[in-house]
Amino acid sequence: MIEGTQPDAGPVSTGPPAGGPAAAVQVDTAPERTGFAHPALFYRDQEDFLAGVGGFVREGLEAGEPVLVAVPGPRLGPLREQLGDCAAGVSFADMAELGRNPGRILAALREFADAGGAGRTRMVGEPIWASRSPAEVREATRHEALINLAFRDRPVSVLCPYDADGLEPYVIEDALRTHPEVIRDGHPAPSAEFADPAEVCADCDTVLAEPAAAEELSYASGGLAEVRRWLDERLAATGLDRQRRGDLVLAVGEAAGNSVVHGGGRGVLRVWRQADSVVAEVRDAGRLADLLAGRRRPGVATADGGRGLWMIHQLCDLVEVRSDDRGLTLRLHVDAGPAAP
Repeated sequence: MIEGTQPDAGPVSTGPPAGGPAAAVQVDTAPERTGFAHPALFYRDQEDFLAGVGGFVREGLEAGEPVLVAVPGPRLGPLREQLGDCAAGVSFADMAELGRNPGRILAALREFADAGGAGRTRMVGEPIWASRSPAEVREATRHEALINLAFRDRPVSVLCPYDADGLEPYVIEDALRTHPEVIRDGHPAPSAEFADPAEVCADCDTVLAEPAAAEELSYASGGLAEVRRWLDERLAATGLDRQRRGDLVLAVGEAAGNSVVHGGGRGVLRVWRQADSVVAEVRDAGRLADLLAGRRRPGVATADGGRGLWMIHQLCDLVEVRSDDRGLTLRLHVDAGPAAP
């Protein structure tokens, strides 16, 4: 949930920052770059984080830009303290909640930017932190690549902080591929490793590990009611409460419906328990033609595929997407807590 000001907040008068000076992060927004900027901020400690993010936020407030900050909860308090009175002009969100499923983040950013109107919007998003699982990191990396598609023609600045010392080296390497600009020690520079977003997304489509054991159901047109009944029966023994069982049944129903309409008319559903999650996997012969499908809140004219994928992302705690020559696979994870002994 995003808290704080509405995106049309006006200029905020800024005084000296609490806790010491913060160097403003300069982001190139020249017209020849279509007004879009997406730098990665590599920080090494909290002081470094506060200086980089605080400077970026203050610069936006001084320019009268709507500002959103979505970072993990423990960083919100120190950042508010560092911003002092300026914090009242910022919308804040705990990324651990907003981005629990990385597939939800882009829709929230797009809604904030849309509400800001035609002027420049400034956002901070930290989608990857040390306790993220490898599967979450991969989907968050996909999200970072897709930011470049979603906002490429819009006056939007998105700063993405990365803990340079706390994250695995491969995460930093991927950040260099998903951000056209990087900031180290307050100094911005182009990323020589920046790659086409479609290429990064294709690299995220790694082979998914097979579960140790799973129950399986094949389905086709006319069998969606059976899909929901079959799944609900099996979820009853997984430890999911009634609400979360209903969420997963609804999400799988949307995925299976897409199989029938867009995925060759049939598909395969598997379900299993994995550590602290229940996983349902839907496979069919479809392809994900639009990399941004499901990443915007649907309107009345939205195609069924985009509407269903958006709902799936909202209902699940993690959605792993794989689209290749063999078809489309969606792995839907819902937190269930520790398994009963």
